[in-house]
Amino acid sequence: MTFFADGWKADPVRECLAGLVATFALIPEVIAFAFAAGVDPSVGLYASFVISVVIAFAGGRPAMISAAAGSVALVVAGLVHAHGVQYLLAATLLCGAIQIIFGLLNFQELMRFVSRPVRTGFVNALAILIFSAQVPHMLHVTWHTYVLIALGLAIIYLVPRVFSAIPSPLICIAVLTTIVAVYPMPVATVADLGHLPDGLPTFVFPYLPASLETLEIIFPYALAMAMVGVLESLMTARVVDDLTGTPSDKRRESIGLGLANIAAGLFGGIGGCGMIGQTVGNVRYGGRGRLSTLMAGVFLLVLMVALRPMVARVPVAALVAIMIMVSISTFSWSSLRDLASHPRLASTVMLVTVAVVVVTHDLAAGVAAGVLLSGVFFASSVSSMLRVTSSSDSVTGTRRYTVQGEIFFASSELLEDAIDYDDPASLPDGEFAGPRNIILDLHDAHLWDITSVGAIETIVRKLQKRGHEVQVVGLNEASAALLSRHSAISPAMT
Repeated sequence: MTFFADGWKADPVRECLAGLVATFALIPEVIAFAFAAGVDPSVGLYASFVISVVIAFAGGRPAMISAAAGSVALVVAGLVHAHGVQYLLAATLLCGAIQIIFGLLNFQELMRFVSRPVRTGFVNALAILIFSAQVPHMLHVTWHTYVLIALGLAIIYLVPRVFSAIPSPLICIAVLTTIVAVYPMPVATVADLGHLPDGLPTFVFPYLPASLETLEIIFPYALAMAMVGVLESLMTARVVDDLTGTPSDKRRESIGLGLANIAAGLFGGIGGCGMIGQTVGNVRYGGRGRLSTLMAGVFLLVLMVALRPMVARVPVAALVAIMIMVSISTFSWSSLRDLASHPRLASTVMLVTVAVVVVTHDLAAGVAAGVLLSGVFFASSVSSMLRVTSSSDSVTGTRRYTVQGEIFFASSELLEDAIDYDDPASLPDGEFAGPRNIILDLHDAHLWDITSVGAIETIVRKLQKRGHEVQVVGLNEASAALLSRHSAISPAMT
């Protein structure tokens, strides 16, 4: 309860203004994502309102903005085109239920396997995607648009140097809208982006047959939405943790996102998740608590319904300027400098994550590629630390192999290759004395998995097949238990 109460203690004026900035940053992206999913813009805007309100109370990361997101839109586009909006609403409800299950099962613990280079690549890729989403608004336009964008950026970056009581993006919107109203010019406005809502969201339950066939259609999409949504939200929450130096409850965030998506589906909206660009903008302009998240949704509904005529006249150039600022703020510019100083493998992971996200426009694919590559590099590095040395006692004919390091799937083959299976014992005068006594000394080693157990078993059997006497000694308690449980070998823990 203390964690929840603390989320409402931030400066209310600053929270409301930061939430308003996030709202204007939401409008163009939500409408664009709705088009990507093949649904009416109102479906995305209603969903964003509902998700923001619910997540403000149920989420685990204060100051994070969640709404209808592009990653989720890309996942469900095929479902909408093939089966229609009713199936989308059903998939959104199922998606929310799956995300609640993820939270109850502590799915968020998997985030521990996402390394810092992957998180940096995720952030940088998002910044690139946010900027690239603005490019279509800057093509095939008159020179007026470029002048307005330049003026908007100047206001956003220069005004805070002399006046900071009101976030500069709001001043940018007010100034540019006034200019276009007083001096009409051929530039696109918000009204040109698509049909805006003209009423409050209403309760809608998907009208579909309750059958196994329906479940077979929506389940793959719902599962993909749930995984992508949780992953993006948890990654965004981690970014906010780093920006604000405060912790968050990732389990609660997953459950809260599930509740928010169920609510969105019940009010005719598409699924959503955390939006890093808008979140960074919210934090940058003072958002620290739950009120900024709540206000982002409330302002969105007010602007879209009560102030619809005014919002419709806002030039798209103003929103483009804001989103360019968000992309610049989101990008980790220090990571470019770190490419020269950080380990090559870490830099490679970061660059691969960026490349996959930018090429596929799929955040989950980029993070998965980065995590997989991190795992491969880590396994390779750890396996390279395995050391096997041998010594021979010519009097007793004993060969001792001393193993140091971690034995697991990536290093087991190296251990097998280090053993000389045809090594004969010999007398001091060099005459052949037959098979050896072999001691496999694992005092400074540890068995981690079934593959390592299989490697020890293979080594022992190969040596025994050639007539050698084999002893496995020095296993710690955990390694000995693993070997005894999954092998017929009787180790000695001496």
